[in-house]
Order: sequence, then C-alpha cells, then structure tokens
Amino acid sequence: MLDGRASLSHLLPAMTDDTRLSSPLDPPSVEPGEGEQTSARRLTGANLARGVAVIQAVVDTLPASPGVYRMLAGDGSALYVGKARSLKARVVNYTRVQALPNRLKRMVAETITMEIVTTHTEVEALLLEANLIKTLEPRYNVLLRDDKSFPHILLTGDHAFARITKHRGARNRPGDYYGPFASANAVNKTIVALQRAFLLRNCSDQIFSSRTRPCLQYQIKRCAAPCVGRISEDEYGALVADARRFLAGRSRDVQDRLVSQMQEAAEHLEFERAARLRDRIRALTFVQTHQEVNVDFVEDADVIAIHQAGGSSSVQVFFFRGGSNYGTRCYAPRHDRDLGPAAVLASFLGQFYDGKQIPPLILLSEAPDELELLGEALSLRAGRKVSLVVPQRGTKRSLVENALTNAREAHGRRLAEASAQRTLLEGLAERLGLEDTPERVEVYDNSHIQGTNAVGAMIVAGPEGLMKGQYRTFKIRNTAVAGDDYGMMREVLTRRLSRLMEEDPDGEKGTKPDLLLIDGGQGQLGVAVEVLKSLDITDIPVAAIAKGPDRDAGRERFFLPDREPFQLPPNDPVLYFLQRLRDEAHRFAIGTHRARRTKALGRSELDEIAGIGSARKKALLQHFGSARAVARAGLEDLAAVPGINRTVAQKIYDHFHPGG
Repeated sequence: MLDGRASLSHLLPAMTDDTRLSSPLDPPSVEPGEGEQTSARRLTGANLARGVAVIQAVVDTLPASPGVYRMLAGDGSALYVGKARSLKARVVNYTRVQALPNRLKRMVAETITMEIVTTHTEVEALLLEANLIKTLEPRYNVLLRDDKSFPHILLTGDHAFARITKHRGARNRPGDYYGPFASANAVNKTIVALQRAFLLRNCSDQIFSSRTRPCLQYQIKRCAAPCVGRISEDEYGALVADARRFLAGRSRDVQDRLVSQMQEAAEHLEFERAARLRDRIRALTFVQTHQEVNVDFVEDADVIAIHQAGGSSSVQVFFFRGGSNYGTRCYAPRHDRDLGPAAVLASFLGQFYDGKQIPPLILLSEAPDELELLGEALSLRAGRKVSLVVPQRGTKRSLVENALTNAREAHGRRLAEASAQRTLLEGLAERLGLEDTPERVEVYDNSHIQGTNAVGAMIVAGPEGLMKGQYRTFKIRNTAVAGDDYGMMREVLTRRLSRLMEEDPDGEKGTKPDLLLIDGGQGQLGVAVEVLKSLDITDIPVAAIAKGPDRDAGRERFFLPDREPFQLPPNDPVLYFLQRLRDEAHRFAIGTHRARRTKALGRSELDEIAGIGSARKKALLQHFGSARAVARAGLEDLAAVPGINRTVAQKIYDHFHPGG
C-alpha cells in the first residue's frame, strides 16, 4: 500500500504490478498531406473501425484487476486517461461504439495505441489517474489548469528567535505552517498585521545576525528588535506562542488576555504600555475583519461549490482554517460540454488535491461521482481521515450556498467576458479583412539596450482572453543581429514558425496562429512576409501595428500586405483591444529583458570558467578584491588562494591568458 502523504510521482513504481505498452496494430497508411495524427474533426467509419480494433486487441490481454489506461494518438500524445476497478470490464465499453457519445467516438477514432498500468487497489488507480491527468493534460479529460501552490504563513522553528514569513512549495524548513491562503496579497496583509500585533521579525537569519542597531521595522513598531537585545529570548518566545495560538484559531483567548493587560496597565497609569497593547489589539481585529466570513463551527475545512451553464463550469473554493476564512479562489476546469457537474467535480477534486494540503473536512455543493472512493483516496493521500460531506441544511449548508452564489456570479462574469472577447475578435477580423474570426492571435515584440541582453517575446490571445501559459521568449542567438530590430524579428519568427511546421503544420494541436500581429511598421511587416514565404506558409495572415506620431495612443497606423496603411477611429473598441495586445507584448518583452539584465549584473567573467563554483569564486574575490585583479594575477598568486589547487589555478590563468 502506498503512503498517501508522499509525492505521488515518486510512488508510481510502488503502486504497479505490471506496466505494458500495447500496440497490436500498425498505424494505418496516411494519405498525402493528411499528417500522421487523425484530426478529431474527421470522424470517419474507417478511423472508428481502426480505433475499435486497437482497443479490442488490448481488451483480449487485460486482467480483471484495478488499474489505469491511456488512449494515445499517433504522435504519442495522450488522448484520455481513465481508471477502473476492472480494466477488462471498463475498457471493453469503448468497443461498443453505438452506445458512446460523439466525444468518445472521436477519441476512439484517434486512438492508435494504449498504455495499461495495473494497481493493487481502485484507490491507488484513482490517485494515479489524477496524477497522470495533471502531468499529461489529455484533451478528452476534465483538465484543471492550476500549477501554482498556495501560499502559507511560516513561523520558523530552527532559530532561537522565530521568523514570520510567507512560504510556498515544499515544507522543508522546520517550523509551523498556517494556511493555505487564497492569494499572496492576503498573506502579505496578514503578516503585516501580525507583526503589529506580536512584534515578530521578518528579516532573514543572515540579516538578523549582522544587525548592530534596530532597523526600520522596530521604528514603525512592527518588530521587537531581538537582533540587538531589545527583548529577551523568553519574552520574544511568549510573543511567538501568542502568535501560534492566534493562527491556530484561539484568537479570542489571545485578544481577551491583551485586553486584560491593557486595562491593568491603565489602572497602574502605565499609559504608554497600555497604548502599545491597544495598537496590538487593533492589529488583531484587522486580521479578523479582513478574513471576511469567520465561523466558530468549522475549524479546518474547504468549501467547494460547482456551477454549470452554457457547457462550461466554474468551481469556487473557500479555505477555512482555525475558524477563519483564509480566502477564496475560482477555477474554470476545461471539459467536454456533455459532462455533468458530478463528473466534473469528481475529476476536479482528484486533481486539485494532488500535492496540496488536504483538510479533514470538505463541504461540497453536490455529491461527485464515486463519493466514497474519493473520500478513501483523499484519506490515503492525507494520511488521516478526510470526510466529504454534502450538507443539506443548517449553518454548513449556508456556507455551501455562499460558495455556490460566488461560483454562479464568477461563471456569469466569465461568460460575459468571453462573449465580449469573441465580439472583439470578430471586429478584428472585419477591420483586417480576415476570412474567419481568429481563435489564436500571436503578438511579437523585441527588447534590448544597444544590442545587449536581446530578447524576442510572443504573447497569445484567444476567445477567453490572454493565454499566458502559451507565452514564449526567444533569446537572440545571432549576435550579429542583436540591436537590429529587423534581424531580431526575422530570427524570432523563423524559429517560431519553423518549429510550428515541424510539430503542428495542420493546426490539429491548436498551436497554429490565425493571425500574426507584429509591433512595428512597414519594415517589420516586410520581414514577417519574407519569413512566411521562405517557409512556404500561405495560410497565416499577418499585420503590423505602429505607434502614431509622437507615440500618441489612438493614432496607431496598421500595415497589411498589399494594402495602404490605415488608422482606426479613436473610439473604436477594436483599436483599444489591439493597443492592449501590443502593450502586453511590450510589457512581457521588457520584463524578460530586465530579468536577463539583472541576472547578468550579478555575473562576472569568473562564472565562465569551468570548475569555478560559488565557493571558489568567493575565495578568489575575497583574496584579490575584484575579478579584474584575478585576471591580472600570476599563476603562483592564484595557487596561493585557499581552496585553489595548482590545476585549478592553471585553468584560471589559461582562461585570462590564452596562448600565453
């Protein structure tokens, strides 16, 4: 049995009895120009019969044991990942095509081979299925696009004076973790308030050990300055203990004790101490009031509600920890239009809690498919009992209703935004004379300073807005063109479109653009047209957008092949849409360039020498004072540096004195 508390990806071998790749039939011959992968839109009798034959040949070898199956396309990409109590009984259903919906018929028609993984139990199969869906992103599964970990508050436990800080990722550092919080902003606000309430330090251990006088945090009454002895270790420990009690949900005890101390100080005419205690009480009140809905009858729980309309779903998640609401987040899982909310919610839960902290109680708006199995799987993953509950009445139901209202409103906003985006794309097609409404618009820009740290950037927009997961950056490889906007654009477009023609020439994977939008004028447009011609691409429209005179927004000029430059009316919403796309590409390019420039500032020529790591680099710089002095040093001087032996010294000397 696998340990549900460990990372699932490291446990796959432990949970399998048998793994095999089944390819009983050779891929069929492909007609000229069709490509190896059959399009999901081309559902023909021949393709369907071939897919059924592939699956039937696999069924003949399957055991009646639990496991996970994968349908694979001709290029090896995953079409669908499913789990079963009995693999043989489950997979055979795909051979009975008359009973399948059109979505699954298309999937069967595309199936070229299958992969089978058997497991000890159905629970293990469910965990493995969720892990594979997140990893492989099969196009016919419900997909949760959520690659971010939730932020937590960490009170460190490896230092005499504990530090309060924001934390993401693995919990490798000793200490107490509180969360999850829905956003980094919520964590930051809470930490500031907790510093005011408990005067805890947030500086790193290195800064703490090097302080000789109190910092600004002490001056603005957010820290007790333990670094310079303004508070004893025992007194600081008492503040840390109060913070732990407050974050664990015992906020009323902490607040009542502070109120009692404030009244006692006032009675003894210690008005300055009473004022400090008053400020701490106000800070605690701020934390509580900014956690929106606080409930005494729920300690640690997630409240999850799903709303479905228009063939899509929105899932709202509320996080309650210690009776306080740590925020909410809304998700829009991608799925087929025929899937009901129970099926979507079941898949959502399996993927959502993969690698995340699972609370002991999960309140749901409705029962997902295989409720009991999900509860068992999540309990195994958490290493303790996890209850999935669909409350029907009472205060817990009111929490679910609140989450459901938020899900419904978020879904309405998302549909409205998608509708507005679709209208803008239709207007864009009309203004530029495109035959069809673009589903994928790629916008390109470059950034550099006198040719240094030159980068190209691509952003992508579609019917649902900016597709940030599709953004790409291009480090300019040809140093001869760095600083030449035309040459840089030529390299970026050539690399992007060449790769497109290798990986997705027919657009079946959804990565082929319906419009290229270039930041620039007639010259940049000419470069784009030249690249398209050189690659024999004739079905991708291209346009360029140039800033107006004096770089005035609203006076942009647009350039199209074989058409005179033109402007759009200043009040045209399509113009505003194009300005936003251009500005987003510029922002992304500038941000990437600045990141590379900042990284380069911390590097020296010593980083280019093989075998010189951070320790040797530090030793050289401490001994000589600068990289320039290292370059001027003789062989004997280099060998005298601690940690630098004769061989390494020779390597350093040869780097700075080639041929000599």
